[in-house]
This record gives sequence, C-alpha cells and structure tokens, in this order.
Amino acid sequence: MTRIAGCTIPLFSLRTRRSWGIGQISDLVPTAAWLKTGGMRLLQILPPYELSDGETSPYGARTAFGLDPVYIDLDAVEDLGPGGAESVLDDGERRELERLRASPRVDYDAVRVLKRGVLQKAFRNFYEREWREDSPRAFELRAFIAREAAWEDDLALYVTLREAYGSLGWEHWPDMEASAHEPKALDQRKKEHAERVLEHQYGQWLAHQQWQKAREGLAALGVELMGDLPFIVGHESADVWGHMIQFRNDVTLGAPPDAFSPEGQNWNLPVYDWEVMDDDHLAWIVARTRHAARLYDRFRLDHVVGYFRMYVTPVRRDKNENERANEGEAATTTEGDGAREKGFFYPDGETAQRARGHRLLKTMVDAAEPARIIAEDLGIIPDFVREVLEELDIPGYRVIPWERDYVRHVYRTPNQFPRRSVASWSTHDTAPISSWWRELQGWEREGLSQLAGIELGAGDDERWIGLMSTLLHARSDLTLVLGSEVVGDGLRINTPGLVSPENWTYRLPMAVEDLERDPGIQRRMEALRAMAKSSGRTE
Repeated sequence: MTRIAGCTIPLFSLRTRRSWGIGQISDLVPTAAWLKTGGMRLLQILPPYELSDGETSPYGARTAFGLDPVYIDLDAVEDLGPGGAESVLDDGERRELERLRASPRVDYDAVRVLKRGVLQKAFRNFYEREWREDSPRAFELRAFIAREAAWEDDLALYVTLREAYGSLGWEHWPDMEASAHEPKALDQRKKEHAERVLEHQYGQWLAHQQWQKAREGLAALGVELMGDLPFIVGHESADVWGHMIQFRNDVTLGAPPDAFSPEGQNWNLPVYDWEVMDDDHLAWIVARTRHAARLYDRFRLDHVVGYFRMYVTPVRRDKNENERANEGEAATTTEGDGAREKGFFYPDGETAQRARGHRLLKTMVDAAEPARIIAEDLGIIPDFVREVLEELDIPGYRVIPWERDYVRHVYRTPNQFPRRSVASWSTHDTAPISSWWRELQGWEREGLSQLAGIELGAGDDERWIGLMSTLLHARSDLTLVLGSEVVGDGLRINTPGLVSPENWTYRLPMAVEDLERDPGIQRRMEALRAMAKSSGRTE
C-alpha cells in the first residue's frame, strides 16, 4: 500500500458557499482539492446512508445501501429548470436557506424540510415531463431501478410504508406479517403507493448519479475516497424488514461486561444469523460489500471484532408489549419481571470465532476488489482477531494516545507501527488531539511530548507542528487527521454515550472557498504539505 496522508471529515460537515446547511455530494471535489494543497491524497467520510426523520447518527441508518437524499446537490438537478433550485423557493424559504447556510451546526430537521420540498417539486416536473413521455431520462431511471432492484425495491417500499403507517414499527404494520413474506401482497402495496415509491427511487437515482460524478472528479484530482461501513443496521431498517430471516429475533446485540459496565451493554440492535446467511453463501454481506466498493476506493469496517463474535442477550417479551408498540417502540426487551438475562458470545469459543471471522472477512476482501478494506480494531480485541487481519492483509488502527504499555505507562513509537496500519491522533469518537491534550493526565502529556520531541510547555502552534509531524512520519502506510485539527477549531464530531445537540452536527467553520484564502489555515496547509513530502506521503 502506497504511503499516503488523509483527512477525516464527515459528509454532513463539508461546507461550500453553495451548500444548503449540510454538506452535499458535489462538495466532495472542492474539499478534496483543498486538502490536496496540504499534501493529503485521501478524504475519509462517515457513513452517508439514508437516515430516518429525527435521526442524526450516521450509524443509525435505515438502509445499508441507499444514500441519504439530504446530500443531493439541488442546483445540479435539471428538473428544476434553468433558474436552479433557489428559483423555486418563496421569500420565507430563501430566508431559511440563508439561516441554514450561516448556521454553525447542522440543523437536520430544517434542512430536510427545505430540501425535501424542493426535491418534491423536481420529481413532479420529472414525472410530468419525462416519465409520462417515456423520455431518454425516464429510460435511465428505469435502468437504475432494474440494476439496483436487489436493495432499492425494499428500501423504496419500506420508506413509503413507514410514511403511510406513521411511527409504528414494521412488525406492527397492518397485515405486514403476511406481506413481508408474500410477493403478491408486496406487489399490491407497490401498486397502491406506486408514485411515492417512484419518487424515492428518483431521489436515489439522483444521489447515485451525483456520487459517480464526484468519484470521477476525485479520481481526476488523484484523491481517494474512503468510506465507513457500520457493522449492523437497526431493527427499523429496510434490510431487516426485507431480509428478516437472516437476522435472529431471539437475541439482541450489545457489548460484554467491562470495568465501565459490569453487566455488559444491550444496544437493542439486530444480530446476524450466520447459519442462515451461510446457506446462500453470505449473499447479503457480499452485496453490501460490492455496493460499498462502488462508492469508495477503500472503506473502514466498523466494530470488526463483531465479524468474529457478537455479544448477545436473549430477548424477553415485555408485559406491556402492546402499549409499547402503540407508541412506536420496539416490542422486545431484555428486562422482564425485574430479571435480566445473561449475555453470551455468538459463536462460542475461540476456534469457532476465528473461523467465522476469517470466512467473513475473506469473503468481503474478495467482494470488495478493487477497493480495499480497513479494520476498526480499537478497544478490547482478542489476539486471534489481529492474527486473522494480518493473514488477510487488512490494516488495523493505531490511535497514538492509546498505543502504550498500560503497566509501565510507556508509549509505543509511531515509527515502529506496522506498515500495514492506519495511524491517527484521534477519531470521530474522540476529541481532536489539540483539545484532548488538555484532558490528558500530566504523565500522558509528558510521554506524548517526549514522543513528539517537543517541550512539555510548548505553545499551541509549536505543539501542533510536533504532533502532526510525528503522525505523518509514522511507519503506517496511511495516516489520518481530523478536519477540525486542520482548521484548528478543536471541536468534536461525537461524544459516545452522550445525547447532545452537538453530536453529529459539526460543520467546518467556513466554506472551503474561504478556507483556501484564510492566512492562518494556509500556513497550516503549507506545513502539512512539507511534512507529507518529507515523510514520503506526497510528490
């Protein structure tokens, strides 16, 4: 793997003067061009998959395939006419657009309302002028629907029925127990909601067209796009609804006991039924991987240990199940009559876990070609997991503040990291190192200062130079720095375990056109480019 430097910025955080309060697909290219001035040849984003209304976490998508229409560049939608997207807004909507553009945080609800209204107008124009006339563009949409039918049929109908049935979970939709298994019943519902289903397919078609154009723009720049594949989808998702037989309904996913949670954690997420998936040669896993390989040059497998073993808790039915269902909540819980079920690993035993992980990851590596896979192997990871990753030539992560001997409090030297690895100072789930630094204990700051060759009391600028240089000169083939580190605002993307309006709403502090002209940020980019060149990460 070629030595390369990259930057992590969620798609929702990108910002240009044209975007509508949230990053959009077309913003990928100018952002990559800006990053390249700093010697970075890779842009990593977080999952861009479609979220339900009210959801903000990119790891809570209702699909493992469909892109979120909120990222569509409306100005590039030709069905809005020569005046463009803003021409269809009324005065109040124009004022709202200006507010959203100026907002320091992503206001998901407001952005969705505004962009959805414009997309609906675009679809009406397309339907009347193109679809009814069976035009060449209508033919293109039909081709997309046919090509992506394996996932888009389920997603379009699932979204449509969720809208029709309100907050009820799919298990409680009228006659859904039958229709989810009976093609005739599904076909009837498609006919009943044909236009709304088509509208969703239209949105996905636009998003994927724009994505392909952005990929071509990135390739022309020589900048790779790295994505992120969540380990699992939620119960209320098109994938579990459409492929329910491939998910277990007797257990839920969580985390084993540790010092922070002595009884373990129950995330109330679905659990893959590996035995059932084996029967069709992991077809869903293969399809998901191949789709990701079309979106990205390489992508990160979140929670890679889950492909080896899942910590699961048996489901117990709640006495108030009907009442909970009426409120739109999940109808299952691990609590019942004051008792708690004991969790366990699935599969059980190291031999079975090693075999399971090896088979799954080998299948995914093969399906991903020519894209490359990276493993998120942070946290408590059994030795055999990293042994399998090495066997399959899959890089893992090295987050420098966590790379230490916890007995002797000695940090591992980055220039001794494995070549096949990804080095970083921080991730989207930690504070950027510039602000994390203030939270570290004294001995930690002292050790990291020695590692970076800087004085313990160094000023912010001197420390930043030392820390970034240490990172880029790591032995790891890929290094990643957070976008917030590049622009120097020190803000977090997410704080795990905390429900906060600041989670998943981070935006770059200014449009990329302005970042390119900011003297302070220009100096940082020049410094990064010099480091990238001296460490062999750029020309």
